This record gives sequence, C-alpha cells and structure tokens, in this order.
Amino acid sequence: MSKVIGFLAGLLSGAIVGSVSALLLAPMSGRELQNRARDQFDHLVDDARTAAETKRVQLEAQLEALKAPKSPKSPEKETVV
Repeated sequence: MSKVIGFLAGLLSGAIVGSVSALLLAPMSGRELQNRARDQFDHLVDDARTAAETKRVQLEAQLEALKAPKSPKSPEKETVV
C-alpha cells in the first residue's frame, strides 16, 4: 500500500513541478501560444488534406487503368534481313 501512495505522491509532485516550469519558461503569452499552435495545426491539416487528395487522384487513375479492357497484343512480325 505504501508503494502506491509513494507512486501517487511522486506523480502529483511531478505534475505540479512540470506545470509550474512550463508556465514560467514559456517563450510567449498563453494567447500567442494558442494562436501559434492553432496555425501550425491548421497548416498540418491542410497538408494532410492535400496529400490525401493527391493520393486519391493517383489511386483513381490506377483503378481506371485496371478497369480498362486490355486489347490483345498481336505478335510482331520479324523480318529477316
């Protein structure tokens, strides 16, 4: 039981120390940090959407190529010189 209490006390103290140090060492205010994080997230989402759209177009082209009927190849006539 004392191991569990010791673990919980360490967990709580670590969370408090981490929170305080993050607040004190943050390079900008909370609003600025939120806006910057939001902008980076939006940029990441846009990049993911662009990549997904590009891949979708590629896969659709491959699917159409597979669906297209294949014409039988005629054997080429070899000429002897």
